[in-house]
Amino acid sequence: MFELIQSGGWLMVPIIACSVFSLAICLERFWVLQKKRVAPTNLLSEVWVLVRSGEMTPERMHLIRNESFLGQIMVAGLNNSKHGREIMKESIQEAAQHVMHQMERFLNSLGTIAAISPLLGLLGTVIGMIKVFAEIMLQGTGNANVLAGGISEALITTAAGLTVAIPTLVFHRYLQRRVETLLIEMEQESQKLVEVVHGEREVDFE
Repeated sequence: MFELIQSGGWLMVPIIACSVFSLAICLERFWVLQKKRVAPTNLLSEVWVLVRSGEMTPERMHLIRNESFLGQIMVAGLNNSKHGREIMKESIQEAAQHVMHQMERFLNSLGTIAAISPLLGLLGTVIGMIKVFAEIMLQGTGNANVLAGGISEALITTAAGLTVAIPTLVFHRYLQRRVETLLIEMEQESQKLVEVVHGEREVDFE
């Protein structure tokens, strides 16, 4: 493996760096975007039980807010519920914008890595072929070892760039879709909270 990296030339360094950053971002996003960390099941019913029983203390609200993204949105709505339905909805929307930004964190960077990795590989190909033609001009076509070295560098960087880009692109698309799905689910739960607080809906506790 080390010999392959060496033969790929200096462009293998940024390609390897891209692979490390890509892996780190994917692992971090998979950890953050767990269902229990974003929108825990039955959170709405648990919140409403506390509100209805008068046990929704500032300490409990602080705990709910810190446990999940949906908790942040619901607490923002509850804090402004006494000001009417529209103000409550506006506070929920503002909190949802902040949550969306947190959930999409690093996804642009992941998309950038997916885009530039094959370009780095292509640049390695171009540099390798330039070396090949330069050697042909100096030595002719008789020295096969020199020519093979340049071609090898070109092929290795191309393969390395694609090896990083393909899985990065797949995970980028998957994580984007996961964020969209979770946002829709949180939007639905938040709408239910508004309706429940203002007496327009009953909570299903089952």
